[in-house]
Amino acid sequence: MRKTLLALVFLALCPILLAQQGLNNDAVIKLVKAGLSDELIVSTINAEAGTYDASTDGLIALKGAGVSDKVVSAIVAKASAPTPVAAPAPPASDSATPPDAATDDQDDPAAPHDPGVYLLTTTPDGKSKMAFIDRASIASTKTSNLMGAAFSYGIAKAKVKVELTGAKAAVRTTGEKSVFYMYFPPSINLGGLGGTDIITSPSQFTLLLLDEKMDHRESTVARIGLGGADTGNDEKRTNQFISVRVRSGVYKVAPTQDLKPGEYAFVATTTVSGTTNGETYIVYDFGVDAR
Repeated sequence: MRKTLLALVFLALCPILLAQQGLNNDAVIKLVKAGLSDELIVSTINAEAGTYDASTDGLIALKGAGVSDKVVSAIVAKASAPTPVAAPAPPASDSATPPDAATDDQDDPAAPHDPGVYLLTTTPDGKSKMAFIDRASIASTKTSNLMGAAFSYGIAKAKVKVELTGAKAAVRTTGEKSVFYMYFPPSINLGGLGGTDIITSPSQFTLLLLDEKMDHRESTVARIGLGGADTGNDEKRTNQFISVRVRSGVYKVAPTQDLKPGEYAFVATTTVSGTTNGETYIVYDFGVDAR
């Protein structure tokens, strides 16, 4: 009853509040702290004009203030929506650029993209550019500390490591505040990001700092002990990130802290029938260079 009353009061006062302030990140945080439901806040975001900060810092601040993923997704969608403009005059000739040509710009995150992981970078002249991160080639998968695990009856854990071909990733950035976009095909499509493996969400990935060797890079992707196996949990080399659903199958991904120079990879573990150990590792690698 109390929530219903709050909702009615909000609906009555909403036009006045918007006229005084307009919707933005701070206004949304106030609505959340006032106890209004996600559904009501999302409806208001969709219905009213607003100015939102959908940058990495803005998204982290929203999450830190307790704003739900559902509301954050609505903000990102609203911030990325094109501003309505008046219809242009008819072209003078048939040679004019088609009005929908801009939707094919592969450097625009809002444009359709092939499934995969993309790094959003900025060119020296300030333009955005989307760099496609190809799936990394895994040179080998090895298990270490088997003797230690055996003699300790599983108390000490064996480590499963993957080795990536090459000392450096092909895709690189000097931006500490890195932003990524992940594009997924429909879940009914078994192609996914991993070929025959079903990858449908950023939550299936772990962002790991790789151990650099002379001719390859490697990382622990699983630990096997008495209680079973834990995947992607090299805590000392794990970097936290937030993901926001922009639209169906599209997520904006950003680390919660600046990435230091080094070699990194998004790693997902899937179970696939017909493989030797029943598991396969999906890896998308990139590097961060010092400015």
